[in-house]
Amino acid sequence: MEKVQLIGADLATLQELMSTLKEPPFRAKQIMQWIYHRGRFDFQQMGNLPKTLRDKLDEAASIELPRVAARRISRDGTHKYLLQLEDGATIEAVFIPEGNRRTLCVSSQVGCPMDCRFCATGTQGFRRNLTVGEMVGQVLAVQRDSKEKITNIVLMGMGEPLANYEQVMGAIRLWNDPLGLEIAARRLTVSTCGLVPGIKRLSREGLQVVLAVSLHAPNDELRNQIMPINRRYNLAQLMKACREYVETTNRRITFEYALMRDFNDSPEHARQLAQLVKGILCHVNLIPLNPVAAHGWASSTKEQVLLFQKELAKHNIEATIRAERGADIEAACGQLKSRLGGKEGGNEHSG
Repeated sequence: MEKVQLIGADLATLQELMSTLKEPPFRAKQIMQWIYHRGRFDFQQMGNLPKTLRDKLDEAASIELPRVAARRISRDGTHKYLLQLEDGATIEAVFIPEGNRRTLCVSSQVGCPMDCRFCATGTQGFRRNLTVGEMVGQVLAVQRDSKEKITNIVLMGMGEPLANYEQVMGAIRLWNDPLGLEIAARRLTVSTCGLVPGIKRLSREGLQVVLAVSLHAPNDELRNQIMPINRRYNLAQLMKACREYVETTNRRITFEYALMRDFNDSPEHARQLAQLVKGILCHVNLIPLNPVAAHGWASSTKEQVLLFQKELAKHNIEATIRAERGADIEAACGQLKSRLGGKEGGNEHSG
């Protein structure tokens, strides 16, 4: 009999397991609290469970976290993790401590099918979607390793979250669940490179999560060159979906914009971007691109980034410049995996 993996299990799943084991339903809540609140992954350490139940759980269930295959720590405190899954596939997660925030950038797929041209691992291909347990497991594995409680989660690691919609929603619900990780929905960010049907579907979920849309170009001509998804859903379609999202949810959208030297970083590009997002409740996140030899793009100069931000301000578009984190440890998605020779890919929607 195959054991039930409990990382990723919600209350209903655990209650069903208790029924199978002929145990009272309230035990399910206790098990969830041990796993998600207390970080205990050995049934024999779950002190308020009777010994008979602990033994049954050893026979019927397992608690397996991704294994830390490699870890690099930046001078700025950023931790870059290469995590190995049960089938041997590897993914990346980035832990970013800042003030009282402990943010984890989580992967949603092994590799990525979007093939963005500036992505560190865009040529490495796509292997498979991650399960709810594998996404939740990234958080638990990093919490155990770092001994820090994660306060914010951004789905900006390897993969396109809205291309793995059902599993991502399952992970979000468990991160948010009072019996799960108990992280406020407004501290959870879903990133997309522009899957219009997924944005429309997300708008109907009634969730208070943050939506981050990776633009990286102010017009179709440029975006077609770096993001193949734009040939399926162009900027007119994407902006229409974004406007509808704001109207439906009354939630502000974050537009991610990675600045690439002499490609998308001129004042004219800033004016085009301002016109593109005009009238949408939004915030623009300007990202100095992490330099990656594989894609050949160079980051804009600091002067150019500031000039771009200033031009947006002239058009009443709020924009902040993302602080560069972990450049000395290859913190952009896919960089560590590429360096260590992995074949599964990642996506650098947002850095």
